Amino acid sequence: MTDTTDDIVEDISFQTFEDDCRLLANLFNDVLQREVGTKFIEMLDKIRVLAQSGCNMRQAGIEDMAELLEKQLASKLSKLSLDEALTIARALSHYLTLMGIAETRHRLRKGNTALVAKSCDDIFNQLVQGGVTPDELYNTVCKQEVEIVLTAHPTQINRRTLQYKHIKIAHLLDYNAQLDLSTEDREMVIEDLVREITSIWQTDELRRQKPTPVDEARAGLNIVHQSLWKAIPRYLRRVSNALKKHTGKPLPLTCTPIRFGSWMGGDRDGNPNVTAKVTKDVSVLSKWMAIDLYIQEVDSLRFELSMNRCSDKLLKLAREIVGDANNENHREHRSQSTSRSQSKQPNQQASSLPTHLPATAHLPTFAAHGESHHPRLDMPGRDPKQPKNKASEVSYPTTSKKDGQSTKSETMQRSPSFNSSSQLLAQRKLFAESQIGRSSFQKLLEPKPSDGPGFAPYRVVLGHVKDKLQRSQSRLEFLLEDCPCEQNPSDFYETTEQLLEPLLLCYESLQSCGSAVLADGRLADLIRRVSTFGMMLMKLDLRQESTRHSETVDAITKYLGMGTYSEWNEEKKLDFLTKELKGKRPLVPPSIEVAPDVQEVLDTFRVAAELGSDSLGAYVISMASNASDVLAVELLQKEARLAVHGEKGSPCPGGTLRVVPLFETVKDLRGAGSVIRKLLSIDWYRQHVIKNHNGHQEVMVGYSDSGKDAGRFTAAWELYKAQEDVVAACHEYGIKVTLFHGRGGTIGRGGGPTYLAIQSQPPGSVMGTLRSTEQGEMIQAKFGLPDTAIRQLEIYTTAVLLATLRPPLPPREEKWRSLMEDISKISCQSYRSVVYENPEFLSYFNEATPQAELGFLNIGSRPARRKSTTGIGHLRAIPWVFAWTQTRFVLPAWLGVGAGLQGACEKGHTEELKAMYKEWPFFQSTIDLIEMILGKTDIYITKHYDDVLVSEKRKDLGRQLRNELVTTGKFILVISGHGKIQQNNRILRRLIESRLPFLNPMNMLQVEILKRLRSDDDNTKARDALLITINGIAAGMRNTG
Repeated sequence: MTDTTDDIVEDISFQTFEDDCRLLANLFNDVLQREVGTKFIEMLDKIRVLAQSGCNMRQAGIEDMAELLEKQLASKLSKLSLDEALTIARALSHYLTLMGIAETRHRLRKGNTALVAKSCDDIFNQLVQGGVTPDELYNTVCKQEVEIVLTAHPTQINRRTLQYKHIKIAHLLDYNAQLDLSTEDREMVIEDLVREITSIWQTDELRRQKPTPVDEARAGLNIVHQSLWKAIPRYLRRVSNALKKHTGKPLPLTCTPIRFGSWMGGDRDGNPNVTAKVTKDVSVLSKWMAIDLYIQEVDSLRFELSMNRCSDKLLKLAREIVGDANNENHREHRSQSTSRSQSKQPNQQASSLPTHLPATAHLPTFAAHGESHHPRLDMPGRDPKQPKNKASEVSYPTTSKKDGQSTKSETMQRSPSFNSSSQLLAQRKLFAESQIGRSSFQKLLEPKPSDGPGFAPYRVVLGHVKDKLQRSQSRLEFLLEDCPCEQNPSDFYETTEQLLEPLLLCYESLQSCGSAVLADGRLADLIRRVSTFGMMLMKLDLRQESTRHSETVDAITKYLGMGTYSEWNEEKKLDFLTKELKGKRPLVPPSIEVAPDVQEVLDTFRVAAELGSDSLGAYVISMASNASDVLAVELLQKEARLAVHGEKGSPCPGGTLRVVPLFETVKDLRGAGSVIRKLLSIDWYRQHVIKNHNGHQEVMVGYSDSGKDAGRFTAAWELYKAQEDVVAACHEYGIKVTLFHGRGGTIGRGGGPTYLAIQSQPPGSVMGTLRSTEQGEMIQAKFGLPDTAIRQLEIYTTAVLLATLRPPLPPREEKWRSLMEDISKISCQSYRSVVYENPEFLSYFNEATPQAELGFLNIGSRPARRKSTTGIGHLRAIPWVFAWTQTRFVLPAWLGVGAGLQGACEKGHTEELKAMYKEWPFFQSTIDLIEMILGKTDIYITKHYDDVLVSEKRKDLGRQLRNELVTTGKFILVISGHGKIQQNNRILRRLIESRLPFLNPMNMLQVEILKRLRSDDDNTKARDALLITINGIAAGMRNTG
């Protein structure tokens, strides 16, 4: 398991890092002094000194003294009262978190002073110097398509409230580092730090309720507002500047090498809480938030673009807008009607002046983009007064109040009783009337537009853009409440291209009038944001397990008397599905009666048809194993689109969703190439891919379940071979392929440094396109701060570029592949003999780790198991890795590796393995990642868990596993040639060591609390203390699951 930002670990300055750690620790001590008193501080200091002394002895090799000090520490912790243990756990947890904040900040500081490794400037320069022509470099960058998909996998344990406070502290540290800060300003920064730390201490660290899928989606969307909104324009400027420097041409304004997708609200695999309704609501919410952000930016632009010199084309458009607005006002003046329908809402057209100064108008551009304010967006969603778990009760954002009382529209909630047209019309009328007061005040605030001497054409056009955005937002509010909406399509924006059109017209006008410096400022940034985020911020993928689709088709064939689909062989299934896909008549009758689970699948496809590819991304089939799994989804998708088209009398929006098989288990990975070949050999499917998806097939490979199935080494090798085979299969049929990597945050689930991972893929598997998941705590760690986000986006861009233009080398000899097969076979057998075949292992796992208690964390909306069984097989990969990470054993990432390498070395292949390490990027990265894991394991801490928590009859299993860990480390060092673990990454080793005086006592405290809790299951205070130790250890390890 790796640190969250190991891609940039070389960029840290230890002197300033330690200065910041010391500052934060001193301020935190002052806060604790006030909050809990001197006696507690003294107790905490004794614990920390004992832990530090034990670490020093270990590092000096004085094992006996280290063991004695650790026993004294464990004894002291065991004597704490529960109240004391809870407070100590909180303090240690916050120390580790504050260190993590300082560390993340300092990883980026060198980026401001030198040519940064892996930056666009650095890699573009390397490629040009290495013989890549400027034209080839330019075209490859412009055609690059990378999509980072944010998922709701439950590995983010910090509450969002605390995440924001941590970000504020990071910004304050930045301000404090400014050399020209006055004494008074520095004192104010310190006071702000004290306030934030005090606020953190007084805030409950634990989530008291499980998040709903909508809560998770909102958190994912907020990362855009919090960081990516600021980062994207700066990142694209970096790419453009580097391109211009090395090729003479900047990046085209609407070109963006990276986009974002999401699974939050769309991933229903094993999560019954994600329904068709949730998916629709999240999709509408995403579009609403995008429009809200665009409205803010357009308002700022209206303030900035005050000039009246423009192109004839823009001037003509501006005058048309003013004329239309005046005509509308004249019609309104003559109208005697007091009720206004939504399509005739009070007009706010085309004011030539902005109503207020932008919040950051007084700041330079870089400061405005980097400010540390994190306001929450108003958005359609549940009334905060309502219980959190009632996700279906969604209220309007209110706009009109009188005498402190909410209008009726504020409390209108969706209800099954809203069925009659009269009720719907009444609801519409109430909502429309709630807009009237705001509109009247708006007319008083905004001057009347004029085309006279004070005419400001850019402001007129942008005012019109703002009006259409606001109408688009109102329309979404009606759609969210299932109200009828009769707006003219020309009154709102539906596509990205429609929004870009007036913005590009303004840009071209400024350029043609000699105002390029203005065009390339805030306006260019807005155009780049629109090009990147579109109308959705992040398109939503749908994901469901393959058997759910088979069950649905099975229900349909039974209902129609066509037989039992689930009993047919693969060829019969393919014949049936292909025949139905070629036909034009609907298969599924509207009156079909099916079980609720099947109906939910049908409802999901209906929502997909209603939203279309303009709002949704891919449909991912988890646990895919056959070609029929893909065709079944294509058929259900076709049926839903036919039904929606028939009911509405108009085509469904956008196109069909691309269907993406996800191969996860070792067995399915081995058959992935054959499945793709079978699919592409079917004429209908191949022509469908060419016609509807531009000849592009997307295939997803899963790292988590393959690792849990066979161990990390075997999983890595099977993933490598599967990608080779899938690429070859697509090439055979002339189809382009994009590989979608389902990577977790930890190495045990396929995680690790992004750059290393991409650079070690099979040759030809990254040809300018890539999709990859980012999960849980990794989202906040990689994209939570604008500077960190920019760095990560550059790393994605340059790694994919290098893998495309300078693909990694394949194995030099066929013999190396045979050797990998031998190692993999031994490794897999060793892993499975422990995890799946040893009858004592499951009990040992439950005793030695806090696995059973992780469910109390309330960090995700989905269950920890796919099915209600107690075995390892149906346990999800996240709690599997999370539990072992807590004990510092990190077993899933290395178990079996030592046995495989030992077997190869004992057969005389040591020198070949050393050559493979030096010359084959894939093998080198595999060994390096395992070595990184070993640097974070602690055999003495792991033994302490066993000594206290594991029953006598299973302690021998623990000893065997610890011996396996030692063996793995021994052979990793033999192959890498390193003298000791992490010799090639001393900075990371030093960072880990700096955390140990706080991390070690946290682990020992967790053991003590687990011991007490397991003898008193209902002790809520002990449970809270345990959960806080879990938080703290995750902060110290910089990973969860």
